Amino acid sequence: MKTLPRDSRLLRAVAAASRFLPALREPDRGSGGHDSYFAGLQAALKRAGVAQPTLVVDIRRLASNIATVRRALAPTKLALRVVSKSLPAPKLLDAVLAGTGSDKLMVFNGVMLDEMVAHHPEADVLLGRPLPAMQVADFVRRHANSPAASARPQWLADSPPRLKQYAEIARGAAATLSVNLEVDVGLHRGGLADLAALAEALDIVAAEPSLRLTGIMGYDAHVTGATSPTAEVAKVTERYGAAVRLVAEKAGGLRGLTLNTAGSPTYTLRLADPYATEVAVGSAFVKPAHFDLPTLADHVPAAFIAEPVLKVMDPAVFPRRETLGEAYAALDPNTRRGFFLYGGYGDAKPVSPPGLKFSRIWGGRGMLEASDRVELAQDDFVFLRPTESEGVFLQFGDIAVYDGEAISAWWPTFPVHA
Repeated sequence: MKTLPRDSRLLRAVAAASRFLPALREPDRGSGGHDSYFAGLQAALKRAGVAQPTLVVDIRRLASNIATVRRALAPTKLALRVVSKSLPAPKLLDAVLAGTGSDKLMVFNGVMLDEMVAHHPEADVLLGRPLPAMQVADFVRRHANSPAASARPQWLADSPPRLKQYAEIARGAAATLSVNLEVDVGLHRGGLADLAALAEALDIVAAEPSLRLTGIMGYDAHVTGATSPTAEVAKVTERYGAAVRLVAEKAGGLRGLTLNTAGSPTYTLRLADPYATEVAVGSAFVKPAHFDLPTLADHVPAAFIAEPVLKVMDPAVFPRRETLGEAYAALDPNTRRGFFLYGGYGDAKPVSPPGLKFSRIWGGRGMLEASDRVELAQDDFVFLRPTESEGVFLQFGDIAVYDGEAISAWWPTFPVHA
C-alpha cells in the first residue's frame, strides 16, 4: 500500500498528477458485496434477530477440519491431544473431542483445568505450560480426594527449581504428582535447554518418590517461520529424538510415556516422526487468520466475527482534513466511503465484503473504508476473521452456531480468564 503525503499541498499536487500517472494511484480493491457464503450467513443472522457483534462458528466447516485432522493422523501411530484454550467453549470442545474420538486434552491454566475436571473428568490432561507452584498446590489441595483422572494431570516442568517445588507440594499433600518434562527443540521460549539439563531433571524425578515421570513435550512453533520448514523440522526431530533416547536410557524404557510434540501450525510436518506418540492440535479446527499457512492448506476458516454497520459516511470525511477527501480518494479510491461498526472487533481482519480496510487516516480501528465498488449499507454485517481463537472467542458472549442455513444453536463460552 502506497504512503499518502502528509503535507496537504503536496497531497493535492500528487493527486492532480495521478490523473496522468496511474502508477501513483492505489488500485481499487472493491468488488461488490458479500459472496454467496457470506450473504447466506448475513441472512441467517438477521433471521435470528442478531443485531450486535457476534462470534460465529460454522459447524459444517468445523466438521470438515475435524475430518482433515483425522485423515492426516489415520495412517500414522500418532494420537491426538486437543488444545482446550483454542476451543474456549464447552460445546465447541465437546464437538471436536467427539468428532476426533480423542480423550486427551492440553490445558494452559488453572481455571481451565478446573473446567476440564468438571466437564471431562476422565480425560488425560497434559499441562501446556509450567504453572506457578502456588496454583498447583491449591489445585492439589482442592482435589486431594477426587477419583477423577483429571484431578491428577501431567504437570509440565522445565527446570530443576520447578521440579523441586512440585516435589514439595506432593510431599505436603502425601500425594504423587505426575510430571512431564518440557525440552527445548529450538523455540527457546522455555524447556530444558540441552541433554545435560534433561539428565539432571530426570535424576531429580528418579530420586523423588513423590514425583512420577509421565513423558516429555517438545513444542516447535518456530518451524513455520524458518526459511526452510522442512530443514528445520529435521533439526527439531533430531533434538527431540536425542531427548527421547536419553529418557529411554535413564527411565528404563518408554512404555506408557506421553511423548508430545507439534501444534496446529506444524502437526502435518510431524506425521512421520519416529519418536513422538502424539501431536497437539487446537486452532487448526477453526483456522483463525494467523493460521493461513501452507501446512494448513487443507483446513478452512470456520470462525468469523459478524459486526453490524451503524453508520455509512459517503463520501468519507476525516477530522481536521475535511477538504482533502477528494485528494485522498484520487490517490487511493479505497478511502472514498467510510463505515462505522458496532465495535468490539477483537483482534481480527475484515474479509467480507472484499475491499474493506481499517482507515490509516482515521487511526486505530475507528473506521473501515472502501471504494464506491463495495456494496455495503447501514444494518448490513461486516465479517471479520479473528487472528486467533483463544482470547478473541471470549469477547462476544455466546457463540452463534451456523449450520449453512440458519443459526441453529448458541454455545456459551468458558470463563473469560480460562
